[in-house]
Amino acid sequence: MYDITILTEAKFVAPSELDDFTQNALDEDQFLKTALEKRGLKVHRTNWDHPTFDWSTTKMIICRSTWDYSDRVGAFSKWLKKVAQQTKIINTLDLMLWNMDKHYLQELIDAGINVAPSLFLEVGEKRSLATILDTTNWKEAIIKPVVAAGARHTYRINKSTVSEVESTFNELIEKEAFILQEFQYRILFKGELSFMMFDGKYSHAVLKKAKQGDFRVQDDWGGTVYEYNPTEKEVNFAETVMQYFDPSPVYARVDVFWDNNNQLCLAEIEMIEPELWFRNYPKAADLLAKVIEQKLKEI
Repeated sequence: MYDITILTEAKFVAPSELDDFTQNALDEDQFLKTALEKRGLKVHRTNWDHPTFDWSTTKMIICRSTWDYSDRVGAFSKWLKKVAQQTKIINTLDLMLWNMDKHYLQELIDAGINVAPSLFLEVGEKRSLATILDTTNWKEAIIKPVVAAGARHTYRINKSTVSEVESTFNELIEKEAFILQEFQYRILFKGELSFMMFDGKYSHAVLKKAKQGDFRVQDDWGGTVYEYNPTEKEVNFAETVMQYFDPSPVYARVDVFWDNNNQLCLAEIEMIEPELWFRNYPKAADLLAKVIEQKLKEI
């Protein structure tokens, strides 16, 4: 019987080749595994879609480097619902299903949290993207699927460039919804902050900056990550976002940028499989392990 099983994707279980991306996945999972084992917990690691693993043999599971889920949302959601009947999930099933779809941002907007002006475009939308953009009066916008990761089909558009993505949008809107947001230009030179939060409390932060000429801060697109010491105001913003949840998520990453009014603004919350940059701050793995140990005691 395992106390907890760390979940990854199949290609990270026993990789034959190690590029930087794969090594990061292995390192991040190992930091947490070591921290949990230091507390005397019996830890296992496997891929979430393992065909024969008996999930009832582990008290809890936690998604860490399950980075293929966004390309297989249907299968992953179905698996989550099934496995929730056999073991405990960190974070909870309801929270993870809620967090998969960026429609959750509307709830946070309604709760008074500062989010970039947003417009949701539902499956089957018949208007052209150019027509929709005209209704907003925004000089520039970002458009992306409501279910996506790694900046998949994320485009920066304006009246002059919208035609370049029109055909792609017309094809995709037939099967998935999108979110259109006013472009926040300060991200080009100030970057985006990621706050790692355990049990609703701040642990550490990193600053992500896009490469010259791009707006996507993800390292998949050439972005760079820096260690960052946030101000009290910045930490308070992230913790205020976490106060929306009761109980608090065991782990979360709150991504924040400065909006066009130079105010702190929520980009998104990641509570499924966020990269937590333990390699930048190894002690954070111990903080998460402590929260997990407490959750195990509550079973």
